[in-house]
Amino acid sequence: MASPTLLTPTSQPKPLPALKPKSTTSTFTVKASYDSVAGTPQWQRRQLLSLVAATLSPAWLFPVSPVFAADDEEYVKETEEVINKVRTTINMDKNDPNVATAVAELRDTSNTWVAKYRREKALLGRASFRDIYSALNAVSGHYISFGPTAPIPAKRKARILEEVETAEKALSRGR
Repeated sequence: MASPTLLTPTSQPKPLPALKPKSTTSTFTVKASYDSVAGTPQWQRRQLLSLVAATLSPAWLFPVSPVFAADDEEYVKETEEVINKVRTTINMDKNDPNVATAVAELRDTSNTWVAKYRREKALLGRASFRDIYSALNAVSGHYISFGPTAPIPAKRKARILEEVETAEKALSRGR
């Protein structure tokens, strides 16, 4: 039960000021301008610009085809570079002073590769793309979570190297 001090105020309550009611209905007026000579409606600037933009849009002038990041040869070459960088970085000794720089280079390379090829609808179904993407995700996740000098556990390292090998095989077969 509430305390009696909360129910009985110590001072006289002040009346609240009257609120002005807001209008719940709004009126919109549409102004149409008419040509005084012909009696026909004139084009408003917005309508005219919309018509001109739709008529002269680049889609009509130049047929738009999907822009592909690269052809197959470039994809194969860059994916092989990423695979080699993953292998060399993972197989580095944990006491090597260049591990942190190699991990930073791998992150830059993998971010560039993923940003370039993730948008490609034609590559998303490829086995090589799927496997290398998974391997890059595992490597990046490890180094982000544990730091660039932390060694990758043997089980994770074996899985990453297996994914890299299957990606390389699929890449050589054109998949």
